[in-house]
Amino acid sequence: MAHRKQSSLSQAVLEETGVDVGLCYQCGKCTAGCPMAAYMDLTPNQVMRLVQIGDAGATEKILGCKAIWSCAGCLTCTQRCPKELDPAAVMDALRQMSYRQGKVSAEQKKVLAFHESFLKTVEKTGRMGEFALVRRYKTATMDLLSDVTIAPAMMARGKLKLTGHKIAGRKEIQRIFSVCRKRGNR
Repeated sequence: MAHRKQSSLSQAVLEETGVDVGLCYQCGKCTAGCPMAAYMDLTPNQVMRLVQIGDAGATEKILGCKAIWSCAGCLTCTQRCPKELDPAAVMDALRQMSYRQGKVSAEQKKVLAFHESFLKTVEKTGRMGEFALVRRYKTATMDLLSDVTIAPAMMARGKLKLTGHKIAGRKEIQRIFSVCRKRGNR
């Protein structure tokens, strides 16, 4: 079997995720099933192809695109891949690379703030609580008033409760986050 040359970007993705993007043969099933593809500037299969190419232009395009930040992480692409690759993990790795290289736009910083707010809420309370999530997100983005008018309706419908639920096992969940932090995972 002939050895194929990998781009430095595909090699970096392989080391970070274990996904050999070079095995992608561009069938397009990842894009066909992606619920966010219509909102992306590059489709999932285009991202995979650009990682395969991996030259400076392709790398710059990928790490600056909106697609990696639009990915919902729903894993539909991963489930549909006939080569059993993990495009969702590739998207996640590319987001991390983009962040580390300072290529995150103001809009993308809001996505990052949401992810961080979500994880911090789970870490602190042991589960997702809408009010705690909204409070953390709004504080992180300083976008305090843009949608304040919908809060009363959400509270009236029970969608935004002021108090969270206490759950057993909070310490164990905090320990999991601590172990991940020590391993270098944000």
